[in-house]
Amino acid sequence: MGMVQDKVVVVTGAGAGIGRDFAKAYAAAGAKVVVNDLAKDKETGQALAESVVQEIRAAGGQAVAAVESVAEWDSAHRIIQAALDNFGRIDCVVNNAGIVRDRFLFNMSKEEWQAVVDVHLNGSFYMTRAAAPHFKGQESGSYIHMTSTSGLIGNLGQGNYAAAKMGIVGLSKSIALDMAKFNVRSNCIAPWAWTAMTAGIPAETPEQKARVEKLKKMESAKIAPLAVYLASDRAAKVSGQIFGVRANEIYFFNQIRMIRSMHRGDGWTPESIADEAMPAFEASFFENVPSMKLTPWDPV
Repeated sequence: MGMVQDKVVVVTGAGAGIGRDFAKAYAAAGAKVVVNDLAKDKETGQALAESVVQEIRAAGGQAVAAVESVAEWDSAHRIIQAALDNFGRIDCVVNNAGIVRDRFLFNMSKEEWQAVVDVHLNGSFYMTRAAAPHFKGQESGSYIHMTSTSGLIGNLGQGNYAAAKMGIVGLSKSIALDMAKFNVRSNCIAPWAWTAMTAGIPAETPEQKARVEKLKKMESAKIAPLAVYLASDRAAKVSGQIFGVRANEIYFFNQIRMIRSMHRGDGWTPESIADEAMPAFEASFFENVPSMKLTPWDPV
């Protein structure tokens, strides 16, 4: 018996990379998988989702493809309906689908901003919303969302991506709070991995090139075990949390909390804030650095 035996799991963006590894890992652990992806093989024209389904079935697993966009309300609902039509229920939604349109903010177009937000943030909400009534009715379910250190910590040239990924963190926390009484859980994973999506990261400076070389050493399959665990009944007490995987390392992230406080009985003025509050807070300021600065060691 696998850890997610007979659970029905939808994995978005599962035609390649991290999503493909997730879909295969869930199937190997006993789940029935809906493999979602819009992309097609450039040479054969076959939907990548169909290829992954064939791999899973060849290995003895159960899977169906849903070649639909997560970035539209109706099509997101059709993805969830595919789980219900083929397997009779839905137990877990993995919001993994994503794109990048990297550009420094002073050059970023409206279209580049909108495309990334539509897939990552709006898509995560549409998929969440489509599954929520079913989770509520059966009083069980799990959401797993992919966030990023580009949002949690920061990164160059990814304002659209970082904003969407931090929005997903807020969405996950709201889901965990809103649906706790129905035994529905929601967690985030920040992955470090070399995939087709990360291959477009700018690499012009020596520092950026070093970052890319480290990413190339991080296998996307290493992230799948945590995703399988979070969908399992053994993770029943885990909700509203943020984790990360970097090769053989698993991270647990803190979340925003107040760390310093000052008050004045007669209230604040702009001048007293400048003279008293900011000097007191300054020792606790966070350095404004990209995420790779905080993980300078080689992947384990």
